[in-house]
Amino acid sequence: MRTTGDERIDVVPLGTTRVQGAVEAITGGRLLVRTPGRVEVHDREGFLTGRARSATAVLRTPDQGRATPGPDGGFVVAEVASVRAVHSDGSTRWEFAHDPWHGAARAHSTPSVSPDGRWVSVLVPTLEPDSRKAALVYDLEPGRNYTWDELVLLDAATGEVRGRRQIRSLASGASQCWHPDGGAVVVSCWTAWQSWSTWWVDPRTDGLPLLGGTWMYALVGFLPGFRALTQRYAEYLFADDDRDELAVYDLGSGERTGLLDLTELRLDPENDEFFSAQVLDERHIVVPGRVHPAGAAPETRHWLVHADTLRPLGRVSYPVPVDEDVTVLRDGTWLTREGDRLHRWSLARTGA
Repeated sequence: MRTTGDERIDVVPLGTTRVQGAVEAITGGRLLVRTPGRVEVHDREGFLTGRARSATAVLRTPDQGRATPGPDGGFVVAEVASVRAVHSDGSTRWEFAHDPWHGAARAHSTPSVSPDGRWVSVLVPTLEPDSRKAALVYDLEPGRNYTWDELVLLDAATGEVRGRRQIRSLASGASQCWHPDGGAVVVSCWTAWQSWSTWWVDPRTDGLPLLGGTWMYALVGFLPGFRALTQRYAEYLFADDDRDELAVYDLGSGERTGLLDLTELRLDPENDEFFSAQVLDERHIVVPGRVHPAGAAPETRHWLVHADTLRPLGRVSYPVPVDEDVTVLRDGTWLTREGDRLHRWSLARTGA
C-alpha cells in the first residue's frame, strides 16, 4: 500500500466567485482573464470579492495572437509575423516585424515583460534560405526553411532590439518568464517529436549570454536562491520516456540541485498522470494530478511538496471538487476551479 504523500493537509476557504475564461495572476495585485478574442486586466481583490468586477484594461485580440499586459496600462501582442506594443486604447506604439512562424499560422509564444517594465523578451522564428543549413525544411513550400528560433530582447518603450540569442528549438509552443530580480530570462520550448527544452540567459549582459539549459523539462517557476523549478512529463516520445519528475536548477551554475520522482505519488503507474505544478510560496509547491484508485473512479488530487527538499508533505484536503487548474496568487493563497467557480484557499496552521 502506497502512503507517500497521503497525509491530509487542511485548507481554509477564503471565498468563491464565478468566472468565464482562464485566470492568471500578474504583478501589482492584478488578475489577467483570457477569453476567446479578449484579454482583461482586473484588480485582484475587487474581482475575487465581487466588489469591482469592471476591467481596468481590455484588449480584443486576433485568434492567432497572444497578448500580455505592458508596463503602462497597454499590452504587448505577439502575432504571426510581428510583435506590437499597443496603448490602452488599442493604438499601436511600436511594431517589431519578424519572419512568419513555422507550422500553424499563429503566434507560438506570449511576450514577457521584465519586472521593472523596461524590457520585453520575445521568441521568434528564423528563416534560412539555404536548405543545407536549415534545421526545418518544408519540402512542399520552397523558401520556407528555418534555422533555430531566436530569443530577442526589445526596449519596452521603443521596440528597439537590445539583444539576440539563438535558442536550439523549433517551438510549436513556448513560454517564458523573467526571474523576479531581473537577473535571468527563462524560456521553455516544446518542439514536435523533441519534447521540451528550457534555456536561461542573462539579459543584463550584451549578447544575452546563455547561463544554462536542460532537455525534457519545462519551467514551473522560481524558488529562493536564484533557482528554477522545472517539470518533466511522461510523453512516451522516446525509450525510457515514462517519467514524471520535478527538478531544481541553479540559474547561476546551471547545475541540477534537486529531483523528485513523482512515481512516489502514483497509485497506478500505467495510468496516473501529473499536470503543471505551481510554486505556492517560498516553502511550498502544489502538484496536481489524476490518479486511478483500485476499484474506484479516477480522481484529481493536489499534493503539497516542500520547496527546499522536494519532499512530499501530503495531499491537500479540499471540501469541494477540484480539477487540474491551480492559480497561485503570490500572497500565499491560491485558486482552484470547479466548473465556472473559482475557490480561493490558504493553508491551515496545521498544514503550514
